[in-house]
Amino acid sequence: MEAIKNRYEFVILFDVENGNPNGDPDAGNMPRVDPETGYGIVTDVCLKRKIRNYVELAREDEPGYRIYIKDGVPLNRSDNEACEYVGVKPEKLKEEKKKDPDLDRKLRDFMCQNFYDIRSFGAVMTTFVKGALNCGQVRGPVQLGFARSIDPVMPQEITITRVAITTEADAENKGTEMGRKYVVPYGLYRAEGYISANLARKTTGFSETDLELLWEAILNMFEHDHSAARGKMAVRKLIIFKHDSELGNAPAYKLFDAVKVSRMDGVDLARSFADYKIELGEIPEGVHCVCRG
Repeated sequence: MEAIKNRYEFVILFDVENGNPNGDPDAGNMPRVDPETGYGIVTDVCLKRKIRNYVELAREDEPGYRIYIKDGVPLNRSDNEACEYVGVKPEKLKEEKKKDPDLDRKLRDFMCQNFYDIRSFGAVMTTFVKGALNCGQVRGPVQLGFARSIDPVMPQEITITRVAITTEADAENKGTEMGRKYVVPYGLYRAEGYISANLARKTTGFSETDLELLWEAILNMFEHDHSAARGKMAVRKLIIFKHDSELGNAPAYKLFDAVKVSRMDGVDLARSFADYKIELGEIPEGVHCVCRG
C-alpha cells in the first residue's frame, strides 16, 4: 500500500469520571499529577498501549496488523522471524551485515510490513541473545505527547472493604479487610499528536488504510478497556488537521493554539463534559480541519 502524502496534527479530548486514568507506580499508583500545578497527566505510553490493544482486538492478527509490543510475547520471538525471513541465523547477524549492506533495510522492511505499531510509532528492535540481535531502529511517523488535564484535578483516596480474608489466621480474628482506591472525580484531558508523511514515505510505509485505523483506534481506545479502576473514560473529540502537502503548510503550534478548551460561563467546578466549551480559531491557509466524535 502507498504511504500517506499529507502531514497531520491532531488533538484528542478525553475524560474520566470516578476513575484512575493513569496510575503512577512511584506514588502508590495514585493518578499522575504535576506536583507544581496540580494538573493531571496521562503518559504517551499509556495512550499508545490502548491504541495497540484496540488494533489487536479489531484485526485479530490479520496479516500486516500484528502488534510488536504486547503482553506475553518476548521481543526476541518477533525479531527472530525477521532473521528467518532474510535467511540469517540470529547469532550470525552481525557478520552477515558486513557482507550485505542492504540487510538492515530488509530486516526493517519486514518488521514494518508485519507489525502495525512499528509502522505507526516506530520501535527500537535491538535485543541480546547470543550477542546482539539487532533488527534496527525505526522512527515512526505517528508521535504522541503527554495528555494534560484542562483544569487541575484533585485525586481522592477512598477506603474500601472486602469480605474475602487473605489467610486462615486472619479469618479467625476479623470478618473484613480494608483497602484503598484512588480516583479522579472528574477530569477532561487533552493530548496532542503528530503524523509525518515524510517519515511514512521514507521509512515505514504508513498508509491511508493505516491512518483510518489509527483514527478508529483513538476514538474507541477506551470502549474495550473498561475496568473498575479506570472508572468511566471516553474520547469526546478528535480534532484532525490535514495539510495540503507532505512537509506541511503551517507550524504545529499554531494549529494547536487554535483549539481552545475552557469552562462554560458560570461554571466554577467542572464535573462533566457539558461544563466545557470548545472553540476553534482561525486555521492557516493550506490546512483543513475535521472534527470527529
